[in-house]
Amino acid sequence: MRPELTLEHGVQRIEGPLLFLERTVEIGLNARVEVIDRDGRARIGRVAALDERTFTIEVLESTLGLGVRDTQVRIWNEPMLFGVGPGMLGRTYDSIGQPTDGGAPVPAVRRMRIDGLAINPAVRALPRDFIETGVSAIDLMNSLVRGQKLPLFSGAGLPHDRLATDIVLQARLRHQAQGSFAVVFVGMGVSHDTAESFRDAMASSGALEHTAMFLNLADEPSTQRLLTPRYALTAAEYLAFVEGRHVLVVMTDMTNYCEALREVSAGHGELPSRKGYPGYMYSDLASLYERAGCIADLPGTLTQLPILSMPADDISHPIADLTGYITEGQIVLDRELDRRGIYPPVRVLPSLSRLMNAGTGEGFTHADHPALANQLFACYARAAHVRVLASVMGEESLPEVDRRFLAFGREFEQRLVHQEGRRSLEESMAIGWQLLRGLPVAELTRLTRRQIEQYLGGEVP
Repeated sequence: MRPELTLEHGVQRIEGPLLFLERTVEIGLNARVEVIDRDGRARIGRVAALDERTFTIEVLESTLGLGVRDTQVRIWNEPMLFGVGPGMLGRTYDSIGQPTDGGAPVPAVRRMRIDGLAINPAVRALPRDFIETGVSAIDLMNSLVRGQKLPLFSGAGLPHDRLATDIVLQARLRHQAQGSFAVVFVGMGVSHDTAESFRDAMASSGALEHTAMFLNLADEPSTQRLLTPRYALTAAEYLAFVEGRHVLVVMTDMTNYCEALREVSAGHGELPSRKGYPGYMYSDLASLYERAGCIADLPGTLTQLPILSMPADDISHPIADLTGYITEGQIVLDRELDRRGIYPPVRVLPSLSRLMNAGTGEGFTHADHPALANQLFACYARAAHVRVLASVMGEESLPEVDRRFLAFGREFEQRLVHQEGRRSLEESMAIGWQLLRGLPVAELTRLTRRQIEQYLGGEVP
């Protein structure tokens, strides 16, 4: 497509990745541009802001070598588009959708807007069915449902990158052909060695065959970091709603994305809000998270598992706070469990999957799955309460039934939460039933008589 026009002059100043120009033409917000330096090298950019007299261009590459007097700007009267096609899986891409694996460009069958198109609420379908991640604390206790957006709240130094890799390698559908499942992995602000470890893990395991990887490195411009999840989600929308696949999008780390949003906002001169983040961060995050879902009469689904590291482990921090408002639950990692060598260190009590009931039970996972999960949660909550009493009174002073709950809490963390390698849902459920055998039958109020007699070998008094 030919550019609508070329501006050879008009650049007033350059500040970091931003070019400020005099507005002498009609141009739209988010229009695609090329910035050409004195040597003829073109760099991709977009119109980030405009008023009656000036407009601002975000350059999505380094601005090194650009000068005020010898820079040309080519403007297309179209938004940022991404060429997508059937060969997207099994490839790795950079921040703006360019292949980085040495292969040929993906033959594009269509060009889609990277900011996506809002899904009409009237055609949204209720998320159903279940994605098995191979992680007991998620599959059994906080199940991930197809079409859901379920964030993972972590902290600095916790193994969220390892958990993200494990989920990508292990995730599968239970009742559909494996070929209809795909993963889009998005790394934002990752170091070079972390990016290399992601690539090696995917390639060595064979998971790369059904995975598209988008990696934004820590030394790349902040403006690229803002576009990385948008290019990745555009690819996911094509795979889900055009090819009909069930797509799981794993995005790490959303905190790096929000830090880039704050940096670019400050460069624009916008007034900051809480902790310096822009006031529109809620709507910006929503523009990413709300691209997940199911659309009636279309076979594919788009599920999101965004991962964010909470600054200072503060779950009330704006990033975690706003994410919690938009999404349908959270998986919380715990530093104390990590210190005790428990992996993955999932803190079960504050974790929640609001759509779990829509994707588990008879016809989806197992008829007794919801009751088992509810009973385990209730018993573990009781164990946490008894731990507080034991810290004051001492374990020897507790009644026998409380000591049994205390032992249950330790076994729950060591045998169910902690795991080495992948576990199927059936294996996780078997461990859950074994743990409940150590408790008095009279305390298992969330189970039916049949379940107690079938799985625990007991009789209801």
